[in-house]
Amino acid sequence: MTAAIAFYILAATAIAAAFMVVVSKNPVHSVMFLILTFFSAAGLFILMGAEFLALLLVMVYVGAVAVLFLFVVMMLDVDFAELKSGFVKYIPAGGIVAVILLLQMITVGAAYFTDGGRALTPLDPDQSNLEAFGAVLYTKYAGVFEAAGFVLLVAMIGAIVLTLRERDGVRRQNAVDQMARTREDGVELVEIEPGQGLG
Repeated sequence: MTAAIAFYILAATAIAAAFMVVVSKNPVHSVMFLILTFFSAAGLFILMGAEFLALLLVMVYVGAVAVLFLFVVMMLDVDFAELKSGFVKYIPAGGIVAVILLLQMITVGAAYFTDGGRALTPLDPDQSNLEAFGAVLYTKYAGVFEAAGFVLLVAMIGAIVLTLRERDGVRRQNAVDQMARTREDGVELVEIEPGQGLG
């Protein structure tokens, strides 16, 4: 019963926070709601008995939010002076988010320990969570896993191409010219008489 209550609380919070990520006009608020969404999803993973996925979600995605925040600030040129001027009025909203996160952690902990550590029955009780995850990911879904890596590679190349700018007065590296350069073009032999310098 406790697991069901925790599930509905976490699911409702995740949906509401994800909606606020999209509709918030301030990028800082969007990032804070994104953190709340990730924590709610991690709580759902814990209720399912997937502790590794929950830890991965918190460490990788919540840890990468700082990079996302930096990217948003650099792309949108957020005025920090204006944000800091109204810092006091954001304290109640930040306190509400902190209280929600605390209540979520208490609810997940109560559901985890009262229901024997799992909300769902594992397929193989002798197999650890990480072993079961790896066995499914690298056998049944190996193709999908590689396709996801390819999509991320294309996204990274696209981001590099979009942010590459032409600037006046900046020398650009030409890889074709560098590879086509011969020894005669790059090396000059100079005969120096004994006792004479290059001066």
